[in-house]
Amino acid sequence: MATNESADGVFTPPLTISRAEFLGQGSDRAFREAIYTTVLALESLLKCREIFGRVLGLTGSQFAVLMGAAYRQGEHGVSIRELAEHVRLAAPHVTTEVGRLIHRGLLTKRQDEVDRRSVLVSLSPDGKDAVRSIAPIVRRVNDLLFEGISAAELAIVEKLLRRLTLNADLIFAQVRRGDLIEERTGLGEALQA
Repeated sequence: MATNESADGVFTPPLTISRAEFLGQGSDRAFREAIYTTVLALESLLKCREIFGRVLGLTGSQFAVLMGAAYRQGEHGVSIRELAEHVRLAAPHVTTEVGRLIHRGLLTKRQDEVDRRSVLVSLSPDGKDAVRSIAPIVRRVNDLLFEGISAAELAIVEKLLRRLTLNADLIFAQVRRGDLIEERTGLGEALQA
């Protein structure tokens, strides 16, 4: 097994990707920096969501569910499943947050007339007021956050992140089946959480 140390004892980490287009002079350093920058950017977006929620006395997840309902309710409301897909949170988590938002008077729910097993969620009058009240702050933050970024660049980022999400879903499926990582590592359980 290679030691990854030079003669003078300097450790060189093994490559974390083998695709040639991501390597520069045999190093994955630029790739690693891109990963770290992506994580930092995503953490920043989540912090903004937390701030928006805090302004309304909500958590970041509750804010996402409230805004998701605002954008997806249409004329009749939005199902929990559709809302969960839109805000990219697990359906059980969305169900919990919807319950909390109903308790706070920001959402309402009613039985779906077409699928009697499902419920449809809509903004209450107070929920509409909350969305209206936070909109100027969200708009101001987004204007600053996306300063210097064109619509075309954002579309490229969205396409890239969508592909990354799809690829990650394939990896998680392989982990659950035990095809990618042996169970003894504990990573299978960690990735399923």
